[in-house]
Amino acid sequence: MSLENDVMSLMKDAMKNKDEALLRGLRAIKAEIIKAKTEPGANGAISAEIELKLLQKLVKQRKDSLAIYEQQNRADLASKESEEIAVIEKFLPAQMSEEDVKAAVQAIITQVGAAGPGDLGKVMGMATKQLAGQADGKVISAIAKTLLSA
Repeated sequence: MSLENDVMSLMKDAMKNKDEALLRGLRAIKAEIIKAKTEPGANGAISAEIELKLLQKLVKQRKDSLAIYEQQNRADLASKESEEIAVIEKFLPAQMSEEDVKAAVQAIITQVGAAGPGDLGKVMGMATKQLAGQADGKVISAIAKTLLSA
C-alpha cells in the first residue's frame, strides 16, 4: 500500500473522529504528494525514495517553525507544529540512536580513509546516502565534525 493510500485512509478516520491534529498533519502530507506528482517528469507517480524525502522535508520545515515559535513564546503555534511533527514521523522509518549514528559515521570515515576536517565533504556525501531517513542531517554532520577533528 502506497503512502498516498495510507494517508487517504487515515484522513477518513480522522474526519470521522474529528481529530484535528491528525487531520492537519495528513493534509500536509497529501498536499506534498499531490505537488510532487504534478512536477515535470513525475508522470503522476512518485517513488518510495521521493516519498521518504518528502516526509523528511515536511518534518524539517515543522521543526524549524517550532524553534522559531518557541523563541517567540508562541506556545499555541508551537504545540500545533509538535502535533504535526508527531503525525508525519509515524510514516518515517525509525530513527537511529546517536550511538548507532556515531558507529556508522566512524565506519564511513574508515572506509573513505578520511584523515581530518578537510575530508568532511567525502564523509557527509556517503553518510547522508547511507543513513537517509534514519538520522537527521544535522546530527550526522555534528558527529562527523567531532570524529574528524579528534
